[in-house]
Amino acid sequence: MRQTSTHSEPHTDGPGPGGCAAVLVLDRHGTVLTCDAALESLVGRPAGELRGHPVAELLARPGDWPGPLPPSGTDTALRHADGGEVEVRVDVVELREAGAARYLVLAVPAAVAARRRQDEALVRALFAQVRIGLAISDEQLRVIRVNATPALLGADAAATLLPQDAAAVEAQLRKVAETGVPVVDWVHPARRLDAPQAERIISLSALRLEDSAGHFTGVAATFTDVTEQQQARRRLALVSAASKRLEGLLDVADCAQALTDVLVPDFADLAAVDLTEAVLVGEEPGRFANGAPLRRMAAASRDAWPPELDTAGASLRAGGVAPHYMRRGAAVLVTDMAVVREALGTDPVLYRQVVPEEATSMLVIPLNARGLVLGGLALWRTGDRVPFDQEDALLAEEIGSRAALAVDNARRYTREHRTAEALQRSLLPRSVVEVSAAETVGLYVPAATTAGIGGSWFDVIPLSSARVALVVGDVVGHGLEATAATGRLRTAVQTLSDLDMTPEELLSHLDDLVTRLAAADELGRNRGGGAAGDGGRGDGVYGSTCLYAVYDPVNGHCSMASAGHPPPVIAAPGTTAAVLGLKPGPALGLGGEPFEQLEVDLAPGSVLALFTDKLLSDPAESPQERLDRLREQVEAAVLPQASPAEVGRDVLDDLLPEPPAHDLALLVSRVRALPERSIASWEFPADPEAVARARDLVTEQLGRWRLEELAFTTELIASELVTNAIRYAGAPVGLRLIRDKVLVCEVSDPSQTQPRLRRARLTDEGGRGLFLIAQLAHRWGSRYTRFGKTIWTEQLLKPPG
Repeated sequence: MRQTSTHSEPHTDGPGPGGCAAVLVLDRHGTVLTCDAALESLVGRPAGELRGHPVAELLARPGDWPGPLPPSGTDTALRHADGGEVEVRVDVVELREAGAARYLVLAVPAAVAARRRQDEALVRALFAQVRIGLAISDEQLRVIRVNATPALLGADAAATLLPQDAAAVEAQLRKVAETGVPVVDWVHPARRLDAPQAERIISLSALRLEDSAGHFTGVAATFTDVTEQQQARRRLALVSAASKRLEGLLDVADCAQALTDVLVPDFADLAAVDLTEAVLVGEEPGRFANGAPLRRMAAASRDAWPPELDTAGASLRAGGVAPHYMRRGAAVLVTDMAVVREALGTDPVLYRQVVPEEATSMLVIPLNARGLVLGGLALWRTGDRVPFDQEDALLAEEIGSRAALAVDNARRYTREHRTAEALQRSLLPRSVVEVSAAETVGLYVPAATTAGIGGSWFDVIPLSSARVALVVGDVVGHGLEATAATGRLRTAVQTLSDLDMTPEELLSHLDDLVTRLAAADELGRNRGGGAAGDGGRGDGVYGSTCLYAVYDPVNGHCSMASAGHPPPVIAAPGTTAAVLGLKPGPALGLGGEPFEQLEVDLAPGSVLALFTDKLLSDPAESPQERLDRLREQVEAAVLPQASPAEVGRDVLDDLLPEPPAHDLALLVSRVRALPERSIASWEFPADPEAVARARDLVTEQLGRWRLEELAFTTELIASELVTNAIRYAGAPVGLRLIRDKVLVCEVSDPSQTQPRLRRARLTDEGGRGLFLIAQLAHRWGSRYTRFGKTIWTEQLLKPPG
């Protein structure tokens, strides 16, 4: 039975001591004259023992050789001293004129020989490739061998490529030679000297070559032509960049400028956007024909803008064949500018629009949307840059179609904005608002003339835990701009109120917002060339006033702060009406002082009147006299329990017998208190056992309220919130249930750290509490208090009956 030696084979395959290949010298009879020490590593016998013996004694299967010597290239097996076999490949070289030595035999382990054959096959395959270039350089980085596709790089890069590209390639090869760090997929231009304008990009990979002793012998490099792939990648990137720059822009001029900025200098050397005059004012353009008025809205250049070409802001006229091509909607590609110069040589107006002196090619892309010609995009390449081609035209059409949609959206927004400014918009909530905390009525009295229309406004905002925010404000200035500013302020207040801030915090954030708006508007006017006084600073919000009050019907507590607004009038049953001692802070945007917050307790049935200072303005009376009359009307209305609407009408009938010169607002509220039977509250120590107690109390209370169907979810919500409070915040932990139009569950703790909803991973042991609460509750949130924070949830109640 044949045995195979299990001795591991060395990885080296060079001859010599310790190598894998053994060398034997034989005479003409096949007798071993001498052999190297490597044979001992193969067969396990000393070299001296083999001298003078026939080489056939080494064979494991002597019958494999028909004669005294094996044919060259024979696969056979040698007998190992331990009785095993060593598979080898034998090559024989006949020696001439070497005395007694007639044959040189090289025995290589079969595995090593197989690897050599694979290596040789790989090298042959690489050098036979026509799509992958292969070059081998010597120690001086001189190319000594290339494959069958030298056109990719050439045997001499310096003689084949442009100097800057050849220098970059050589620098990479030198880096590999010096550091030994391979270069993988290095992408760089490789433009040929015989075609410098043709874009050509290669991907280069290179590695250092060393001999068996580790000495540097050269560099091997592979390279492929990736011009098409890189061009496609750049086109996609350009379309993506254009889409991102145009996304969300609602100004026609901004769209035009963004379009030129994204195309220059990567795609074109010069770019200009011309739009019809109708688009600039938000109107739909009519039929695009000769003589149509245009405006050059934006222009961008790689260097200086050519003086012979119309600049941004210039008024133009459509002429020549332009209207025909613009209505078609397809890009116009001009690769020979001489034709255009000859055609427009007699029309200096059109010449200044489209013919820069250094231009070598041009693209004109119509900006069409919804069948309307909005304008056009003109692009030029200059100097030795590769002229535009058909692929560039298709790419420009794609970008132009996206730009046209952005411009049309901006145009429509401009039209809507102008229409909104031209109309008296309804910015105020419905007049009568009734919530659990209060019954309110808001009254807006417009001015007698359009010139007196300003920005007086009010709002009633329901908050968490049955609370309500009462807001009244006044915007500086008059006219439609002040009306637009009213909408901005009211929206800002509603957004900030949703964060459950205290009045002083909310006004501080509102003040910061107004300051930023004023600065941005001032900067925008300066860039647009407008006068500093155009439209007033900050579009009317700068210097506006606002009073923000929050009333809690659970404890009857009311907190308020003022930004330059007069304090409200309050009248409680059985008491004299008075002006609350609220110290107004600075108007919005003026800054300089913090806002002071006033805390008061209101008895159920108290009437709170918030108003704009224009209600106290009258040429025939002083503000104090009118304030006294306002107090009297509020006090008189409280006694017979008149409705807020009746109070408001009485006040206005008394103070405004005629339409006022300026618009004004009045907000009258009669506050309420929630019944004690609708509220349940507890306090727990920082003890984990309190969680079970909290669940039991919640279940018992919901049973008393006959809300058993909410017991499971409320118990789970309370358990999660109390557990988190005890774990992360410490004592005391407050738990409160409020039965109102919804079921409110609150948990308070002394920590100022706001909760954060996250999605736990499958391997997480916790972190699902708030996520679970968000799924169970209709709404949830948190707010800061004087003693920490409160997390609240709301669950819907079934309608009665």
